[in-house]
Parts: sequence; structure tokens; C-alpha cells
Amino acid sequence: MSLLVVGLSHRSASLSLLERTSLSAEAAGALVDDVVAASAVDEAMLLSTCNRVELYASVEKFHAGVAALSELLARHTGVSIDELAPHIFVHYEERAAQHLFAVTSSLDSMLVGEHQILGQVRSAFRLAQQRGDAGPELHQAVEHALHAAKRAHAETGIDGAGTTLVDAGLRLAIPVLGALSGRRSVVVGAGSMASIAVAALRAADVADLVVVSRTLLTAQALAARVGGRAAPMSELEHELSGADVVITCTGADVVVLPADVVERAMSGRPAGPMFVLDLALPRDVETAAADIAGVTVVDLDALKPVVDTATGADDVREARRIVDDELAAYVAARRAAGVTPTVMALRDKAAQMVAAELERLERRLPSLDDSAREEIAATVRRVVDKLLHAPTVRVRELAETAGPESYPEALRRLFDLELAALDPPLGPPADLAVHPGSGR
Repeated sequence: MSLLVVGLSHRSASLSLLERTSLSAEAAGALVDDVVAASAVDEAMLLSTCNRVELYASVEKFHAGVAALSELLARHTGVSIDELAPHIFVHYEERAAQHLFAVTSSLDSMLVGEHQILGQVRSAFRLAQQRGDAGPELHQAVEHALHAAKRAHAETGIDGAGTTLVDAGLRLAIPVLGALSGRRSVVVGAGSMASIAVAALRAADVADLVVVSRTLLTAQALAARVGGRAAPMSELEHELSGADVVITCTGADVVVLPADVVERAMSGRPAGPMFVLDLALPRDVETAAADIAGVTVVDLDALKPVVDTATGADDVREARRIVDDELAAYVAARRAAGVTPTVMALRDKAAQMVAAELERLERRLPSLDDSAREEIAATVRRVVDKLLHAPTVRVRELAETAGPESYPEALRRLFDLELAALDPPLGPPADLAVHPGSGR
């Protein structure tokens, strides 16, 4: 079985297409049910976030796996395969692992350095485990990817990117509102980006800061950290009517700020503009809200130039080096593990030959005393062990760099080894790491 990933992300598809492929929890569960039921799939995990929907699977055959995952992705998102195909990316075996490591470490994120993706990968894997869909292939890959991501965040400064994005968005508010000091503000959401948003607003010396969330206790905890106040989602329209600057960053898969709610809030407030910074994907704010008089909406599309340069080049380079090192260690371990069936088969065959020859000796020289018989047996085993030691050690070393489809295969042919009952070793044919769409 080999690792395969099929999906779409902000790198291969527009934000509007990603919004259309967003999956509810129920739809996501139905998709994975069908994926694991496919004959080509042994294990599966779905990573569905605001800017990607990716299926990771352990498959026996590349082409059958790609066909099954692509067709099911189209069926369950409701977007035709003809429309999806140009935007679907495919990675296989080592390149699939490379992609997983980059995604988990936020190096493939729209905002390099954002920390939320690490938790999203961990949650996706836990769900796959709870469902019984994750086996040894996914377990090993995901655990190594999580370790690489933790190192990248702990040993570099890429975590500062989220702050950079919020600060850049708020700078765009100044031409609309003037100085933010003394202004009234609302933050919709209570996750990691909301934490950055409330800190930035407090640093800008806003007069009133309200955190609105579906979970009031979470909103209260976040608001308390910055001396603000909390409100339930049912009071959002009321809070908007008193807000000059609004930052919304929920993980909802539906619009949180409909245009009619924003319009009513504007009609019920003193004259003055409202600046809305929408950091969510799918978008929290209905597109038509930008057409309301006095309302300025800035979303991730508008911030894309900032996103592309938000994290320092040195930090990104160091994070990539760390992830590359961890990936190399993972690949080397997997390649070495792929040699194990060959080594085991060789030693089993040698043991069988030794046993057969000792039995033959027993028949030919039945008068040998026990001491002589044991010494002969020990001598034969030592000779065999010494003969096998160098090739078995060397084949493991060579497999780490050359891949297990070369030297181990030669060993199998030379010694006529039978591996029919054993798993095939890992080793990606380079020409199968394809990208049928515009994915990376």
C-alpha cells in the first residue's frame, strides 16, 4: 500500500471554487464513508479547511486510487468532475508525504506560518482513527508530519505571520476611519485568528471591544484577556450598529454577516463609515455587503499581496530546511522498512537450508555424539550468519538512498526469494507523481 493525496487548495483553485467545495460535517462523513468503501482504498483521511479539501489515502494501485478519489470528491462537493479536474492536484508516495509535511507545517498555507493548520491536521487524523479509517501508513506519515510542524514553529519565527496579516488589514482601515484610537470594534469569532485580532485592536487603543461568538463562554474568556466584553451571536446585529471596525474570522461554512443584517445595522447607527475586515474562508461576509453605502469590506483576496510577503524569508527558509530534514528521515526510515520483507525472506531461506543440511548430516552420520553434532550445527550457523551479515546490512543502507525497488529486488532475484505473501515495499515511481490539474 502507498500514500496518495488528491485534492484542491488555494494554490490550485480560486477562492470562489473552494467555497463551493466546502463540506459540512455530515457531507464530509459521507464522502469518507464512500472513500473507504472503494476497492482501491485501504486507509483514508479527509482534511477539509477554509482553503483546502484534500483526501489522503493508502492505496494499492495508483490509477484506480486517483480515479476513485477524484470521482467521489466531485460527487460529494456537487461540483462536476469536468469543472474540478483542471484544479485537482495529485501526489503519490514520497511526494504525497512531502505535501503532507508542507501542509502541516503551514508552508503550503495561504498565510505561511499560521498555526491553525497543525491543529486541523491533528483533528482530521484523530477523526480518522476514531472512525477506524487510519492504519499504519497514515499513522506513520501524520505523526512524522506533526513532529516536523512542531519543530518548524518552535525553532523559527514563522508564527508571526498572523499578526502581520491583521496589522496589514487594519492599516487599510485608516484611510476609511482615520485613527483607530477611541473607535468601537467588534470581533466575530473566538479562535486563534480572533486572539490575534483582539490583541491588535487593543494595541490600537480602541474604546470598546466586543467579542461575538456562537460559544459565549469562549467569547467571554477571550474578551477578558484584553479588557473587552462578550456577546452571543444572537446579538450580532445590535453590536454591529455600534461598531466602526469589524473583524470576522470564524470557521463557519455559511455566511455569518448577511448583507441585510449589515444594512439594518448601518441604518440604526449614527452617521459614519464601517470598516469590515473578513479574514475567513469561506467568507464570513456576504459579497453584497460591500455595495452598502458607508461600508468598506476587505477580504483575503484584497490582502493577497500582503499574504505573499507576510513572513520573513529567513524564517521560511529555515522552516523549510527543518521540514526537509524531517521528511528525509521519514523517507529513509520508510525505505529501510520496505527492505525488511526481503531480509526476512533471505534469512528464513538460509535457516531452512541449514536445517535441511543438518537433518541430512544426521541421516548420513547417525553415530555422531551430541557434542560433535552441536558443534557442527553451531559452525554452520555462524558461517551462514557471517555470509548474510554484510549483504543484509548493505542492502538496508543502499535502500535509504536508492529506493527499495533496486538493490532489494536484485537480492530477491539472486537468491530466488518468494515474497508473495508480504507487503510490497515503498518506492515512488517518479513518473507517477503527476499533477493533472494546476496543483503544486
